[in-house]
Amino acid sequence: MTVRVRMAPSPTGSPHVGMIRTALFNWAFARHHGGTFVFRIEDTDKERSTQESLDAIIDLMRWLGLDWDEGPEVGGPYAPYFQSERGDRYADALARLLDGGYAYRCYCTAEEVKERTKGAKVQGYDGHCRDLSADQVAAFEAEGRPGVPRFRMPEGSITWQDLVRGEITFETQFVPDYALARASGDPLYTLVNPVDDAAMRITHVLRGEDLLSSTPRQIALYDALKELGIAEQTPEFGHLPYVMGEGNKKLSKRDPEAHALAYRDQGYLPEGLLNYLALLGWAIAADRDVFSMEEMVAAFDIRDVNPNPARFDLKKCDAINAAHMRLLSVEEITNRALPYLKRDGVLTDPVSPADQQLLELAMPFVAERINKLTEASAMLGFLFVEEADFTLDAEDRAKLVETDDGQAAVQAAYDALRSCEPWSAAAISDALTTALVEEMGLKPRVAFGPVRVAVTGRRVSPPLFESLELLGRQRSLGRLLAVLS
Repeated sequence: MTVRVRMAPSPTGSPHVGMIRTALFNWAFARHHGGTFVFRIEDTDKERSTQESLDAIIDLMRWLGLDWDEGPEVGGPYAPYFQSERGDRYADALARLLDGGYAYRCYCTAEEVKERTKGAKVQGYDGHCRDLSADQVAAFEAEGRPGVPRFRMPEGSITWQDLVRGEITFETQFVPDYALARASGDPLYTLVNPVDDAAMRITHVLRGEDLLSSTPRQIALYDALKELGIAEQTPEFGHLPYVMGEGNKKLSKRDPEAHALAYRDQGYLPEGLLNYLALLGWAIAADRDVFSMEEMVAAFDIRDVNPNPARFDLKKCDAINAAHMRLLSVEEITNRALPYLKRDGVLTDPVSPADQQLLELAMPFVAERINKLTEASAMLGFLFVEEADFTLDAEDRAKLVETDDGQAAVQAAYDALRSCEPWSAAAISDALTTALVEEMGLKPRVAFGPVRVAVTGRRVSPPLFESLELLGRQRSLGRLLAVLS
């Protein structure tokens, strides 16, 4: 059997990290088995689906490198891959389900169902319209009542071997007959999802634990679709663990950590984010957390996924991302940081030859110090800013520069550097060490802190002596003099 899995998000909001974790596991499963990864858009919710959300999902998948074999922008043998363009298929399947007796029309109002089931053990629809006579149907239609098509759940139990959780059984008496479409005829997720999976020959469905309760309904529907000749097989199911946030609550869209696009904006590496999300339920080894996506594909087995909820730990996510930063060459970090430097206004677009040369000289001193690509802007901004626009961090200035000791250190540094020759990191180091450490008796941290803030604007910067060399004599002395006056 050729493995075919799918990722089917709804374009109704900002992409959630849980969605990306699901996409990653499906992608890794397909790549491990040499199968097909299908990307399908479930946009039947016309009121909430937006082009902006769709674009965000596609951009995110592209940025992460989760390439799909079939779907938007790629095409494939089972196009279209937008549910909004597959209405004729759903209408045909629904008609055949009704004609075959697998579904029936329900004429109850929500208020009637609620009143009838008040205090009942099984909440939800009570099957009132399951066996209406022709006269009863005619009477309801004469009243102008809309008929909602419901699937007729079979009696007994439904069992499947979950790829993550093992054998699961549902008694169908606790699974009410469910709606397949609205009274208007617009199909619901409960119908379109299995119909599309059947049409696209999906062999495995890997999805979140929150959809576990819908699985017995879908398995029953697959059985009906197979008897009608619409489906060839029932896919195997695997339900992935919840991603939890603070307080052991499910990570919701309201939680800041949930917004997947924010990680790109904040300068995370795609491989760092994917590595961390993979750890939310899976591990490549008991003593190893950092790995490449190629290594994950080679090792991934869906049966190794832990069914227990996984807690999202932002500190660990940062640490994993930092580990991946350390694996990149200086040249690669420079190339990846460039868009953020332009976005933050540190560099112009296009970058001038002089600024490009300065960036290449400065980046080796920064690459080992930044854990996210956006940190390059804060680290390097002092080199590219116009002198009229250069400012000091207010807190750092107050603590280190505007004190008597700070002013004395800056004055001594200014005096020592005025005659520094040549203007090199080594000569600058000798001059400042002699003036501030040996002659003034200051500890290096106390001695160089005020100087660092004066010339770079902040306490955290590239190495001080190299920073002064890159900044140049005139600009360095000018900044020292500015804080003295």
